[in-house]
Amino acid sequence: MSFLEIKNIRKKIGPNEILKGIDIELEKGGFLVLVGPSGCGKSTLLNVIAGLLPQTSGDIVIDGQVVTDLHPSKRDIAMVFQSYALYPNMTVEENIAFALEMRGVEKAQREAAVKQVAKTLQIEHLLKRRPSQLSGGQRQRVAMGRALVRQPRVFLFDEPLSNLDAKLRVEVRAEIKALHQNTNATIVYVTHDQIEAMTLATKIVVLKEGTVQQVGTPADIYNRPANLFVADFMGSPAMNMLKGKVSDGGIALFGSDGIKVDMPPSVTTSLPDGKEVILGLRPEAISDTGLLDPNVRSVARIDADVTMVEPTGSDTFVTGKVDGATFTARTRADVHVAPGEKFTFAFNLDKAVVFDPQTGNRIS
Repeated sequence: MSFLEIKNIRKKIGPNEILKGIDIELEKGGFLVLVGPSGCGKSTLLNVIAGLLPQTSGDIVIDGQVVTDLHPSKRDIAMVFQSYALYPNMTVEENIAFALEMRGVEKAQREAAVKQVAKTLQIEHLLKRRPSQLSGGQRQRVAMGRALVRQPRVFLFDEPLSNLDAKLRVEVRAEIKALHQNTNATIVYVTHDQIEAMTLATKIVVLKEGTVQQVGTPADIYNRPANLFVADFMGSPAMNMLKGKVSDGGIALFGSDGIKVDMPPSVTTSLPDGKEVILGLRPEAISDTGLLDPNVRSVARIDADVTMVEPTGSDTFVTGKVDGATFTARTRADVHVAPGEKFTFAFNLDKAVVFDPQTGNRIS
């Protein structure tokens, strides 16, 4: 049974409809990540769930209770902001305990709760410090502790890592994941960072211009994107989009005559010859032949001109070009290739997805 239900939520600001009928369900203990480009409505939706913004229509249901018209303080929700929002004149201990104090919780009980949360977040040694004496990562831990100590029904995170540097983002992201695993909290998390979405979520919602493009597990979103927008937005580097045409059970790529690649039967059996398509392949599905999985059923070896080589340490991204069309491959770190050379790329067609260029939707 769904613990959090977002039912046909619409939000207008003036003449502009920011949210256009959002329907999402989340099980108890789930980690839902709302992801999408700036202006897609993800933070607006989070604020509607929190009660900080009134919806134009629709309902928010938590654990079977309709909270649509309840004041934020009555929804039993805790929110963690990107700006931390700590009280500068209070110590860490006082910041964490403040919400409990406002609820009239006895001092001994407050102290025990703060001690337990501080231990969970490994900030016991910071309890007597003030926010000005903390690093950005420490402040974010305190903000998380202030939310956690209340034991709310739902946690809301609004881009909590955006103010941290790259190394701290990785560290705090791991702490948030561990927090979820250890507490089984129900979390709704907003980010524009697809890596955060993929690593943290049990369920991802991809938004564009106030509409849901796809809902699914990280694996679903990455491997079976519903449309070209999701395929392009999720993944770094983005999925390769190669124009082609169905031909005798395969697909001709790169130009009018094209290089014919044989596709798995499940991909093209329902498509008529001559139909224009877009073949989607993640960079890791295009590699040097030495990385080719021996269990691949359908593979194409294509010679292409190398236009760019980008070493990343663990592997190397190589950009290839055929008849004006470019693609990015993920190869071994020690592959010997340079711009201007010809190189043989192995296309793992078992990993291919096919899109309709007219509708943008995935065909298979």
